Amino acid sequence: MDIVNSEYSDLKVICADDCGNAPKKVLLKELTIAFTKNDIDFITKVISDNVCWDMIGDKMIQGKDNLVEMLKQKKIRTVTEIHISNIITHGSTGAVNGTLIFENKKSYAFCDVYNFTSAGKHAKIKEIASYVIKIS
Repeated sequence: MDIVNSEYSDLKVICADDCGNAPKKVLLKELTIAFTKNDIDFITKVISDNVCWDMIGDKMIQGKDNLVEMLKQKKIRTVTEIHISNIITHGSTGAVNGTLIFENKKSYAFCDVYNFTSAGKHAKIKEIASYVIKIS
């Protein structure tokens, strides 16, 4: 599998290239980038109205409106690089793990586990569990 380096306006994304025949993998890559850039428009298009986001050890947010409000109030810390190690999907589940590097050179390992409303390729995200660990 080839490694692809992409630039998204001051954000470097490093991710293994995929065959392109996995719509949920593409969606999860785009969603990971959207959360990093706080792209509320994209995020709201792909989550269900009753989404539940459990930030393990921190807080739980229930409902699209509450998630949007949290994102609007979120203190933006600039991520300069995302290293996506794995994107795994099967049926109505998916996961992404990797590393975020911030402009202050601090880095965090992350793993986001997703449940979709169905196994269909146009399903929306209904649950997210996020694990984040500071590594430097």
